[in-house]
Amino acid sequence: MAVDYTVIVVYLAGMLAMGWWGMRRARSKSEFLVAGRRLGPVMYSGTMAAIVLGGASTIGGVGLGYRYGLSGAWMVFTIGLGLLALSVFFSARIARLKVYTVSEMLDLRYGGRAGVISGVVMWAYTLMLAVTSTIAYATIFDVLFDLNRTVSIVIGGAIVVAYSTLGGMWSITLTDMVQFVVKTIGVLLLLLPIAVVKAGGFGAMRAELPTSYFDPLGIGGETIFTYVLIYTFGMLIGQDIWQRVFTARGDTTARWGGTAAGTYCLAYALAGAVIGTAAKVLYPKLGNPDDAFATIVKDELPVGVRGLVLAAALAAVMSTSSGALIACATVANNDIWSRLRGLVRRDGEEPDEVGGNRVFILVMGVAVIGTAIALNNVVEALTVAYNLLVGGLLVPILGGLLWKRGTVQGALAAVTVGGLAVIGLMAGYGILANEPVYYGLPASLAAYVAVSLATRPTDEAVLAAWRERLAGRSPELASEPVPAHQ
Repeated sequence: MAVDYTVIVVYLAGMLAMGWWGMRRARSKSEFLVAGRRLGPVMYSGTMAAIVLGGASTIGGVGLGYRYGLSGAWMVFTIGLGLLALSVFFSARIARLKVYTVSEMLDLRYGGRAGVISGVVMWAYTLMLAVTSTIAYATIFDVLFDLNRTVSIVIGGAIVVAYSTLGGMWSITLTDMVQFVVKTIGVLLLLLPIAVVKAGGFGAMRAELPTSYFDPLGIGGETIFTYVLIYTFGMLIGQDIWQRVFTARGDTTARWGGTAAGTYCLAYALAGAVIGTAAKVLYPKLGNPDDAFATIVKDELPVGVRGLVLAAALAAVMSTSSGALIACATVANNDIWSRLRGLVRRDGEEPDEVGGNRVFILVMGVAVIGTAIALNNVVEALTVAYNLLVGGLLVPILGGLLWKRGTVQGALAAVTVGGLAVIGLMAGYGILANEPVYYGLPASLAAYVAVSLATRPTDEAVLAAWRERLAGRSPELASEPVPAHQ
């Protein structure tokens, strides 16, 4: 394993070096939080694909393939569909807003007062998303170094917190591009063909496994529908995803770069399911389907290649973890803390916005590591995160983008009713039940429409300013400072 260890250590050292290099570029709030809003198509699409394809998509996707066959691709496939829908229909308008958080968008659209409560819901989602990614370090470091769970989480989490704190979005963008390349080589170009060959080819796989393993709908229609509700809609509104859209340098980059990333996700989904199906042939009696990835990598790949593929799994986890961490810290600082303290300053005093956001990343990172150590179930944590996101925020966000009559009172009602509904239904039916999102989302929609129609329409001046912002003509944007090195 010495060669494999060397590959992993070099990779981890490279991540820290990228963080240090990114720190030199992060001289303003815009550069620290959204990479100066100037990523081109290649970097934008690579980093977008990296953040949405995390440990759940890689290790979990292979596990679903092990359990269900090719239809196990549906979870990651619906993530790709959501990213495609966001890129084609909404990304250009989102990028033109030139904001930093989803809650800022809600305040612009509805005229204020929606930010704190929506920020709390979004903070809870991004925190749990970061926690689930951090928990996944335990699986990878156990395979690599035979470390116990707590030590693995601390090591992996500390590296992500370090490079994210140093350079913010610039560091995360640079590391995500490396992670995108490593994932592509490790999973698509190496593990996929090797797994199929080791399993005897598709003919042997068909002969060994039940026909249900090759049924595109074998996982079940209800499960697919739930994936669409949670993951496809979740891609449309998550702070971690929007914050990447904010990094695009223009409409074309946001639309076509995101479309390329979404298409890549579809291919990645199928690859994970095929790898899992091959693992079922090779290891038909694994106790936990999520062990399929680590088992096939450990037992079937040659030295060096094994290290690269494990680095690919580590890359998948790190990209999602760092993206969720900076999103969590951005929401905590800009949407909650800044609003609660009322932005009280002495005349002429300007806050150290880069320093302040850096502190919040560090604090949130420590909180994420601590929470990850305390929790055991990744699936439950991820389900809580997406149920809160979709049940509480989908309706007011898409309603604000699509329905002129929506009001701030309707938005607050939708967040409150939808959020409380999914929490109550999770308590009653269980965290992993389908009912919370099935019933919580219609409840949020009904509250939004009813309260909006019963209250005074949004002030026309607010809507006019919103339309100007959507068109990229807001006077505030012209006054945004440009760093000297651009």
